[in-house]
Amino acid sequence: MLAVLSPGQGSQKPGFLTPWLDVAGAEARLRWFSALAGVDLVHLGTKADAEEIKDTARTQPLLVAAALLAAEHLPLHDVALTAGHSVGELGAAAVAGVLSPEAAVTLAGVRGREMAAACALEPTGMAAVLGGDPDEVLAAIAAHGLHPANRNGSGQVVAAGSVAGLDKLAAEPPAKARIIKLQVAGAFHTPYMAPAEAALARVAAGIVPADPARILLSNLDGAAVNHGRELVQRLVRQVTAPVRWDLCMRTLADLGVTGVIELPPAGTLAGLVKRELKATGAPEIVTLNTPDDLPAARDLIARHSGLRGHEPVIQFRVVVSPAAGTFAPTPGLAEGADLRAGQVIGQVATRQGAVEVTAHDSGLLTEWLAHHDDPVAPGQPLARIGGPA
Repeated sequence: MLAVLSPGQGSQKPGFLTPWLDVAGAEARLRWFSALAGVDLVHLGTKADAEEIKDTARTQPLLVAAALLAAEHLPLHDVALTAGHSVGELGAAAVAGVLSPEAAVTLAGVRGREMAAACALEPTGMAAVLGGDPDEVLAAIAAHGLHPANRNGSGQVVAAGSVAGLDKLAAEPPAKARIIKLQVAGAFHTPYMAPAEAALARVAAGIVPADPARILLSNLDGAAVNHGRELVQRLVRQVTAPVRWDLCMRTLADLGVTGVIELPPAGTLAGLVKRELKATGAPEIVTLNTPDDLPAARDLIARHSGLRGHEPVIQFRVVVSPAAGTFAPTPGLAEGADLRAGQVIGQVATRQGAVEVTAHDSGLLTEWLAHHDDPVAPGQPLARIGGPA
């Protein structure tokens, strides 16, 4: 199975889009995205220095536009799964077909402007906490009135909140942990961003999303999201909610992902995936940074998509657990069975009683992802449903 990943803020580099302007139509595409986002993406991606592209209001639409510019040159119909980190979720939502590229870039522009405005309300910031016991790290963050804004796996948690709280954390770090203050405008993915969440919600309410055409993972809990409207609600909520990239990577491992392409500016997510999944077999990875990387990316898709020749494209949906408990598939329901929308495929036994699990779409039961008596968490993938496009 192949996954396409869309990076988040902090991955940008001066001039990273310059090689893409040699691709026919790329500059015109960026100028169209610029009109939607309200910033000059051609300038920001080619001529702007590191300080200029650090501005949240500029960086967020730049990253989403860059990812989608590259994605348009890939055979996405052969891609089974996509996910994005923070603002990269907007790019992933477009790759999955939930949002149009235009809607994704427009929302990124609104999100960036409103988060920058929220950052200006009071002095806040972020700091990476590297190493240490995970429970002790989270306890120390809470003790100083801070929030775990990003949990990126491999012993990396990003604390966010007041500047005073971050100074105290740096002065009293958890045992065996290092604190690195990040050069960001404020405390992203915390309650400090509530005004930005409210503003984004007002704009997102006008979006008419589609349901995902491929598996789409959410930063909220690493779960596959089945419905477009739910995904938009999650995108809005994510402005103040922590980024659980650690859970997204756990789902990549659970689903048996064998190939990964990171869209530009690539490298950060590829490194996290390589480190986190090495114990279970790190997937083959292509970092797509320039047009010269496109042949390798297309080759990886061809070898890891699971499709051959002129067979019909398979579009997968993932049924996820509605609650925490113990899963039991419907007796006699085997892989390969035809399912109808709304059909009960199993139950989750909880403390409050049994909760039915239903198929959200018609198609073939292609694979059980959880089995009888397996403990499951809310949002955990249980089964895959597939069918010809």
